[in-house]
Amino acid sequence: MSTRDENQRGAKKPRRDQRSERQSEREQEDRSFTSVIVKRTDEAMRHPDDVLDLAIREGEAQAKRRVASLVLSAVGAGAILAFTALAVGVMSQITGAGEASPLMERLSTALVYPLGFVLCLMSRTQLFTEHTALAVYPVLDRKCGVSAMLRVWGLVLAGNLAGCVLGAVLLYGASGVVQASDGFAAVAEHTLGFGTVDTLLSAVLAGWLMALGGWLLLATPPDFSQIVVIYMATFLIGLGGLHHSIAGASELLTARFTGADVPLARAAATIGLAVIGNLAGGALFVAVLNYGHVRQTQSD
Repeated sequence: MSTRDENQRGAKKPRRDQRSERQSEREQEDRSFTSVIVKRTDEAMRHPDDVLDLAIREGEAQAKRRVASLVLSAVGAGAILAFTALAVGVMSQITGAGEASPLMERLSTALVYPLGFVLCLMSRTQLFTEHTALAVYPVLDRKCGVSAMLRVWGLVLAGNLAGCVLGAVLLYGASGVVQASDGFAAVAEHTLGFGTVDTLLSAVLAGWLMALGGWLLLATPPDFSQIVVIYMATFLIGLGGLHHSIAGASELLTARFTGADVPLARAAATIGLAVIGNLAGGALFVAVLNYGHVRQTQSD
């Protein structure tokens, strides 16, 4: 018997209650194929077990990340979403000045709404609505505590909002070139134009879509398909006019800086509701359900 076979036989076996059908399949792949072939197969189509493992590892890595690194990345993400505010504001300016129907106005703004999100997520900066689910997976798997999850949420949210201020200031500085003040005002009017329950439920749906997009990013190979996944999730948010806490903050701040009547107290209340709704949508409808169904399948 070769030394390699002896080492494989002597390797520590996982506990019986941690084994799953997918783990057995991976062991069979290791015995049957070379590592490069297994890697190419995994990248082509990832099994839900593998996606969950990736999500847990990524969530754990972010929980252990240094404060300065995490916050700076979050500031970058919030600033990048200014390009979503820019795109939506300009498109609203164009369609509002013409004779487009309300349906066409909604569709045209939804088409450009994902652009800032694509730049943000593909740059691998940290966005709060992605972490609403990502930070939960290692907690459910008992790799991290609740305090670590709350730390990630707090740091990323604070960094994102600081980035929104930075992006809004830059858009204000370029307002003479952009010339979309009326468009920014129209977007802000829509964001603020709903009651507490409507805003909260809208934010739950937006959080659900964003966290689902984050899960699908882990499930797809690192190529153009990831851009498609981001675009699909955020297009639906834009089409529905749903409340995304960070993009909404960027839009409201930009509108206020460029002269729109945006009461700070009302804007803060709206963003607060959006944060709560986004958290509920991402944590409950994506993290808990995905973790539950994958682990339940493993135990069958």
